[in-house]
Amino acid sequence: MSFEEIEAGRAGARLDSPFDSAEGRRGRLSLDESVPTWILPWWEAVPSLASGTGTSVDSGGSERFDMAELSGVQKAYILHWGEMGTRWGINRTVAQIHALLYLSPRALPAEEIARTLSVARSNVSTSIRELETWGIVRAVHVLGDRREHYESMKDVWEMFRLVIEQRKRREIDPTREMLKKSLEQIDPRELGAEFTRERLVAMAGFFDAVTELHDQMKRLPTGTVRKMLRMGAKVSKIRGKGKG
Repeated sequence: MSFEEIEAGRAGARLDSPFDSAEGRRGRLSLDESVPTWILPWWEAVPSLASGTGTSVDSGGSERFDMAELSGVQKAYILHWGEMGTRWGINRTVAQIHALLYLSPRALPAEEIARTLSVARSNVSTSIRELETWGIVRAVHVLGDRREHYESMKDVWEMFRLVIEQRKRREIDPTREMLKKSLEQIDPRELGAEFTRERLVAMAGFFDAVTELHDQMKRLPTGTVRKMLRMGAKVSKIRGKGKG
């Protein structure tokens, strides 16, 4: 089915469909009757996913699961992760590739990733480099195969710690630097200078506190962080019962 046929069948579709953009069309997965009904209203008129055999045989002759044959739940998760990625400021295809690798029980070559998600091979390479920069995907070698394969970090807690660290470096650190320079450059003779200083000092104080909290949490082992969060949830429940 061509893009023109898809668009023709999409008359009256909602404008906020994630497939309305060219990037969305290039990076989409297909949905069929196996996808849970709660996700169907989000997407319309998409072509069929490139079919897979379901299994393949590795160099040792043993059978292995082929990720090109995705279940409805897997498709739904990958599509949702891609949609959430755009809301977090991450390219949809980058997020979908990460979701696919996270669900895969084995490392995947770029060609299989491209075939499964119906995206260009070059797009896969660019997205993989981005994920490697974040530290949540790495290249591995498979015996008997010259191609590089890729796998996602499976420890969810450690994965999100790395994501938070990268977002701090890309977003919070530059903001703190900008606030510092702005405070140094305020001219007290300008109209409203004192009020502007007060506002910037308050904002800088907030980001300093967030950075200090991050640094403290970063020094703690993952297990300790999990215990602290569970303890906080228990305290909240106790307080809630007390108010009742």
